Amino acid sequence: MRRHARITGATLLAIALAAVSAKVVAAQPVLPSTFKSQTVHSPAGADIFVRSAGTGPAVVLIHGYAETSDSWAPLAAELEKTYTVIVPDLRGIGSSSRPAGGYDKKTQAADIRAVVTTLGFDRTFVVSHDIGIMVAYAYAALYPDKVERLVVMDAPLPGIAPWDDLVKDHRLWHFSFWGTDEERLVQGRERIYLDRIWNDFSATPTQPDELTRKFYAAQYAKPGAMRAGFAHFKAFSQDAEDNKTFARTKLTMPVLAVGGEKSFGATQAVVMRNVAVNVREAVVPNSGHWLMEESPAYTVALIRDYLKDPSAAAH
Repeated sequence: MRRHARITGATLLAIALAAVSAKVVAAQPVLPSTFKSQTVHSPAGADIFVRSAGTGPAVVLIHGYAETSDSWAPLAAELEKTYTVIVPDLRGIGSSSRPAGGYDKKTQAADIRAVVTTLGFDRTFVVSHDIGIMVAYAYAALYPDKVERLVVMDAPLPGIAPWDDLVKDHRLWHFSFWGTDEERLVQGRERIYLDRIWNDFSATPTQPDELTRKFYAAQYAKPGAMRAGFAHFKAFSQDAEDNKTFARTKLTMPVLAVGGEKSFGATQAVVMRNVAVNVREAVVPNSGHWLMEESPAYTVALIRDYLKDPSAAAH
């Protein structure tokens, strides 16, 4: 009887340790092994690394800054059950090439179009976060008949109200932090720079977690990665002019505007109603900016249900 108790105790301890270990391993963002990778050459002058999996209607997931396409791991795992999920790295980030220019979001929309058509698709759903929403908006504005539905999460659009008020927030100083001296300042200190962004815009100090931060910091420490990352911000002035032009014709496809309660919140819908006519608003409770890390289950369910909701098409 005692021996049985000892075995049971040891077994329970092993199970507990395994569970903890599994959680730690799972913490590092990684797309499911079912996703196959390839590189697509964009006529706009970049080689875009993209992974895809699943069958059915296509969904493009466009990531943001301080992350790579791996940030979509929880959503990609769910959507591949019923969709073809297409997950590119933006130019200059992750495993995509780092050209000298082309970081305005209009040019990057052409990158995404090249990815979609090369993979054999025409119309897609588009889901986006952070700087990814700027690319997604340009894509929807340039190719409005190619977007079934658009999901944008927790970021402003340059030039679109309340942009001028938002950029006065001192926490957004990194929007203007670019140039050769800035590159020298962060060289070898990429983790410090990125920690500041993760910490300031998270509702939970432990999210993103340590393994996730190490993973992304290593990605941004690659040769040329910080220069390319800064170039996304440097292009904001051009993006603002482009967006003002795009906004003259409002988007007509259904749009889901998602904000973290402790971050953009309902302001996301305010932004999108300036550029689109059919906007549904959603706020993720208790979450900051990093929705896939801070509230993955809630956010995944929200997007999954929206993409299949027939009432979303009604205005």
